[in-house]
Amino acid sequence: MNEVDLHMHTTASDGTHPPAHNVRMAKAAGLYGIAITDHDTVAGVAEAVQAGLELDVLVVPGVEISTVADGRDIHILGYYIDIHNEQLLTRLQQLRNTREHRNALILDKMNELGIPITMEEVTTLAGKSPSGDETIGRPHIAEVLMNKGIVSSISEAFDRYLGSNGAAYVNPPRITPYDAIDWIKEAGGAAVVAHPGLYGDDLLVERIVLYGADGIEVFHSDHSPEEEAKYLKMANKLGCFVTAGSDFHGSRNGQTYHAPIGARRIGANVLEQLQGKK
Repeated sequence: MNEVDLHMHTTASDGTHPPAHNVRMAKAAGLYGIAITDHDTVAGVAEAVQAGLELDVLVVPGVEISTVADGRDIHILGYYIDIHNEQLLTRLQQLRNTREHRNALILDKMNELGIPITMEEVTTLAGKSPSGDETIGRPHIAEVLMNKGIVSSISEAFDRYLGSNGAAYVNPPRITPYDAIDWIKEAGGAAVVAHPGLYGDDLLVERIVLYGADGIEVFHSDHSPEEEAKYLKMANKLGCFVTAGSDFHGSRNGQTYHAPIGARRIGANVLEQLQGKK
């Protein structure tokens, strides 16, 4: 069966591999296709599409949009979006501006906790400018913490400082998941609720789907078999599509963040379903 992995990140956001490298890894994993879904940017899509043409790997243009609902970070995946849509590009820039502000607030909290870390250190490690069309995220901050010996792993950095229960966590106002669904559809795409098992609020997930999300990412590297069974049942009940994604970010200091490309996959027939919802 032709299979696809519809959730992964590149150096355009907080992944550690360039887009073309992701495509090569997908080819090695025996995948028919992938989606490039960087956080709040489509800057890595064109390179991946070109590599896909050369390596005979289908590349779906995508994005993962950061939102907040009921005080929770909620991510909405967009597929088959028009990556040249000017309105979408302007909106994504606004989200990156919010992300830049959030990073600064996190570093302020770090300094208040007596942990010396600067934005220059983060941007140098990330190898990009915070004002560009690529994004800098919490994994970059986590890697600086690791390099300084403050934590021993990415997971420890999130548990102690950067996650929702961490000492330096901040969550500035952002758009809602409902806004993100509208944005994706206005750019010609299909909207899917990313990794619902991470939110701890299944009623909220249902409300987002009922509002207009086209699918649920049932199969995800952070979902247990029980959670996957639960969300498969939810998707069937709500009549929405089922997708799968590794959420590959690459490795930092030898530790893979989420899972390798292809760790979660699904039949390529889902692509026809997603395109049909545009």
